[in-house]
Amino acid sequence: MSQYKTNEEGFYGDFGGAFVPEMLYPNVKELRNNWQELVEEPAFQKEFQKLLRDYVGRPTPLYYSKNLSARYGAKILLKREDLNHTGAHKINNTIGQILLAKRLGKKRIIAETGAGQQGVATATVCALMGMECVVHMGELDIARQAPNVARMKMMGAKVLPAKSGSRTLKDATNEAIRDWIPNRKDTHYIIGSVVGPHPYPSMVAYFQAVISEEIKWQLQRDFGREHPDTVLACVGGGSNAAGAFYHFLDDEKVRLVMAEAAGKGLDTDETAATGHLGRAGVLHGSLSLVMQDEQGQIIEPWSISAGLDYPGIGPMHAHLLKSGRATSYAVTDNEAIEAALDLAKTEGIIPALESAHALAALNQMAFRKDELLVLNLSGRGDKDMEAYMRFL
Repeated sequence: MSQYKTNEEGFYGDFGGAFVPEMLYPNVKELRNNWQELVEEPAFQKEFQKLLRDYVGRPTPLYYSKNLSARYGAKILLKREDLNHTGAHKINNTIGQILLAKRLGKKRIIAETGAGQQGVATATVCALMGMECVVHMGELDIARQAPNVARMKMMGAKVLPAKSGSRTLKDATNEAIRDWIPNRKDTHYIIGSVVGPHPYPSMVAYFQAVISEEIKWQLQRDFGREHPDTVLACVGGGSNAAGAFYHFLDDEKVRLVMAEAAGKGLDTDETAATGHLGRAGVLHGSLSLVMQDEQGQIIEPWSISAGLDYPGIGPMHAHLLKSGRATSYAVTDNEAIEAALDLAKTEGIIPALESAHALAALNQMAFRKDELLVLNLSGRGDKDMEAYMRFL
């Protein structure tokens, strides 16, 4: 068994598990007892793969960036998840989970969202499958991600503002969990990242693993080898990174690199670099690295990117960091903005602010000559135009 995947209790090394109140236990137990058997059924796989191909638009290209490669002295390839339907990797997971929800007899879907891409992807699959959709979103994020809010509403979703705490992703997740407890019988909660109680981290990673599955055969086709030297992805909760890393976890020849949101700096109170500053603690049902004070109270994170300002990190990524299997670089708001503007000007690609953190991390890394690096470009920048316009 892989040392980088969960055991039966849902732990990646010291991290993971299901720490939930008694009222939530039946919801989690139902999923844990059924999800693997259901997704392995041939009928499920046939429908899942068909939708990924014909609806999502997979496979996404693996694009060789001549300009970035020349600058850094490495062969840099961009995995173009921004070209998926809805504009990000999130749709891979929501397609999988809505098919699972149907087989569990659910009629109503709830979700949390920060940057809005998870909410859009959830609203999309609910419209496709004719299910009721409720998206919980921080009041602050609703304001700064207005285009995505409009897209959700166009597809029939109800967007409910989370008005407590920092009014961002953490608080939206709290509200979604509160919604789920009394509505277990007819409601499925589509968690959008590799966070939450077991089996969510491993389940979301499974649905996102299509990213690294494609990378393997695309590299074989274009370079005559199945593995890159390095895989780089941004990490908030970490679903896009989990998908990009998945098929390389046990291949020690492949360097795994995360880019986290340093916000206004690691030495400030406005940061979201959990891998650098977090300590072990329980958040939203799993034990992982969490931004917290000496009394264990959650420290409100900050990032210009609405998808990265989460005070925790997925238990898979916590284990990868603690074991030394992965490394992490912290990228400030300004560095991410500069990297996004640079990619737009040199490649004609406007990345999401989340993905821009991975691009900026290239400046902190050292490369061997002709090193083959795959950077997971997790989303496109349409939703972040207001932020970019402030810097133009």
